[in-house]
Order: sequence, then C-alpha cells, then structure tokens
Amino acid sequence: MILKGNEDLRVVKTIEGIKSAFEELICEKDYEKITVKELCDKARINKKTFYHYYETLDTLLAEMQFELSYGYLKRIAQYTLPEELAQVNREFFLYSIEQGLAYEKITCCETYYSIRDNMITKVNDVGWGKSEQYCKLSDYEKKLLLDFVNHAVLAAYKQWVEDEKKMPIEEVIALTNRIVMGGVDGFFGKQEYR
Repeated sequence: MILKGNEDLRVVKTIEGIKSAFEELICEKDYEKITVKELCDKARINKKTFYHYYETLDTLLAEMQFELSYGYLKRIAQYTLPEELAQVNREFFLYSIEQGLAYEKITCCETYYSIRDNMITKVNDVGWGKSEQYCKLSDYEKKLLLDFVNHAVLAAYKQWVEDEKKMPIEEVIALTNRIVMGGVDGFFGKQEYR
C-alpha cells in the first residue's frame, strides 16, 4: 500500500513495519525463499494484517519496484537523452548510494535479475521514450543501444560494490561516463567524445 500521507498513524506504522521487514529479509536471502509467515513474524503482525494490505509478496515487491523506479525517474525527469546521458548516469550512482542494502542486493545479485530488469525497463521506457533521436531508431538499434548503456552502467556499479566501494564515487562516475558516452556518441555519429 503506497501511503498518501493522510492515513491513520497505526496504518503508517504497520506499512512501514512490513516494508522494513521485507527489506531486511531481502538482505538475508533470495526473494523466492521469503515467506509471508516469516515476513509477518519479523514485522510483528499476523498474516491477516499482511493480507489486508497486500494480496501476495509479489504485490509488495511490485510496490517496492515502483517506489524505487519512481524515485529515480523523479531525479532524472528534467534531463533529455541522449544529450544529457552523462548527467543521468551520474544521478543513477548518486541515487543508488542513497538507497539501502536491499536496493544494492536487488541491483547486484543475479537472483534478483528479473526484479531488476522490471525496474530498468520502466526507467528506460520513460527516460528514453521521450527522446526524438531514440524514437527514430529501429527496434534492433534501440535494443542494442539500451543493452549497451544498461549493461555498462550496471557493470560499473556492481564492480564498485564488489570492490567494497574503495574507489571514490566521483571517479567511478567519470570512468563510467567516459566508456558509455564514447559508445553512445559514436552510435549517434558524433565525432567528439566527452
């Protein structure tokens, strides 16, 4: 249940407790191994309360995906692609480091591949969907471009996390943008690289 701000305090605390317990469980194990019972135990609620707000764990997960995607989309709404892709990539890294460990696990672990892909697809549809240059591309070119950008940026983030975040984030962003922008500028036929 996405809170609107006018709910009773008990409802707010219950929803926050459910979400907090869910994030803790995501950090502890793979999504497929999480049960409603253990979520309820961790949140200190009964199953009936959980089912009052969510039909299934998938419903809760979908809400989490929506909230994470929406938060990032809100940050990048003013940028145009591909012209400001470097800024969009920067915002991805800055947004990512502000999120919790559950986000990090969803973003980096292969067991959360389908969950991560749903979020990436949503962001791509909104971000790139308003780009005139992108919309003129063939379906093959669109897929190739998005696969390149998404894989490069995600690989850089995952490597940074695996390396225990030793490299300063500004260096990671600069390196990632050199790689990504060189490829994207070349793709769109620009001679000058950033």
